[in-house]
Amino acid sequence: MQTSTLMVVVLALTLSAYLLAKKRSRSIATVEGGLNKLHSRPAYYGSYAAILAAVPSVLLLIIWQVFEPSTVKSLVLAQLPQSMLDANENSHLLFGQIVHIANGVLNTDEPALIAAAAYYHHLESIGQTLRFVAVAALSLVGLSFGWRAVRPKLKARHYVEKSLQFFLMFCSTLAILTTLGIVLSVLFEAIRFFQIIPVTDFLFGTQWSPQIALRADQQGATGAFGAIPLFTGTLMISLIAMCIAAPIGLMSAIYLAEYASPTVRNIVKPVLEVLAGIPTVVYGFFAALTAAPFIRDVAEAVGVSGASSESALAAGMVMGVMIIPFVSSLSDDVITAVPQSLRDGSLGLGATQSETIINVVIPAALPGIVGGLLLAVSRAIGETMIVVMAAGLSAKLTANPLDSVTTVTVQIVTLLVGDQEFDSPKTLAAFALGLTLFVVTLALNFVALRIVKKYREQYD
Repeated sequence: MQTSTLMVVVLALTLSAYLLAKKRSRSIATVEGGLNKLHSRPAYYGSYAAILAAVPSVLLLIIWQVFEPSTVKSLVLAQLPQSMLDANENSHLLFGQIVHIANGVLNTDEPALIAAAAYYHHLESIGQTLRFVAVAALSLVGLSFGWRAVRPKLKARHYVEKSLQFFLMFCSTLAILTTLGIVLSVLFEAIRFFQIIPVTDFLFGTQWSPQIALRADQQGATGAFGAIPLFTGTLMISLIAMCIAAPIGLMSAIYLAEYASPTVRNIVKPVLEVLAGIPTVVYGFFAALTAAPFIRDVAEAVGVSGASSESALAAGMVMGVMIIPFVSSLSDDVITAVPQSLRDGSLGLGATQSETIINVVIPAALPGIVGGLLLAVSRAIGETMIVVMAAGLSAKLTANPLDSVTTVTVQIVTLLVGDQEFDSPKTLAAFALGLTLFVVTLALNFVALRIVKKYREQYD
């Protein structure tokens, strides 16, 4: 039986446990003289029984799903002759072939493989039956125990709240462990890269050409891993984008929060936020087909030579338009959240509306505004599609915004595209770039938090 069908059965039993336990608690309350005789509300008794019916069975299903494939694989491979196992060094490929034969995808005349495929099909059938019986039976046992446990003195509310608290703690721990796993995986691979390429060459080198010779006699592919061109390209495009998004987004937020009428606000804000729903590939097409040629033609018209059809200016400008809603929406929310009493006090002392906004509202909303700007910066640094389509893939160390450049994220994608071996400097360089980007972003957040804390203390 499929896992989805089994989950439907468990869900039905869980719902039944909730309804039956809730009904039983109401019946007991009627006999005892009212709901006030019960320790908890009927919904808590139902939730208690539902937890007993769902959690153990779901845990058993997860454990079964984790260990069943390896167990079946071991049992199936044990049926094969030792000579066949010795002839096939990769047991994963051999087992995959058996699975395909069992599913009718492949045909073979080898008797041992045919027998192994039949045995695999037999194990799968038995496993599905046993899984259904075990999970359903455990859910039924939990339903029965939860229903029978309903009594006036049962502290169902405490058990339910403790279960929810444990679940929330588990989710928090899982998020922390996931983040730690990501950081450690990137760190370990980056350390492998720095054991091959010196850190100084990576951080201070001005040539980026991550091509490694595949043969000893191959020439012209010794590899250059200086990341300075990537960092400058990322900084240039992000700076151009923020020069577009920060003032426009912040000014539009101030207008919508302080000056616009409710009718105008209800029209303009949704229209502005539509920009956030446009896919980045659409922005990339616009940048490549419209913005970049237009900038090149304008540069040639005013006598600026060397303007490329793919430029950092085109990518940065379109990216800035894309992240305007992030700045505008978040800034509008925090400006609107400033207490009206601060505005009334400033206006009562004789300040104009503009002076109140500049000297009272904006400083009070500064932490949220800085948070919106940080989100916009992170969005700009992490953007890939627009850069690929409008700025190109060439790593150039240049300060000319009309020239083609590339960014760190684009190179990470480029290095990890296709079949790669994760033991060469070319592939490991992606992890070094990711680690560097992580450290830079972390430092940026730390500095921003210090600035926010400094200015927030003046308005507490």
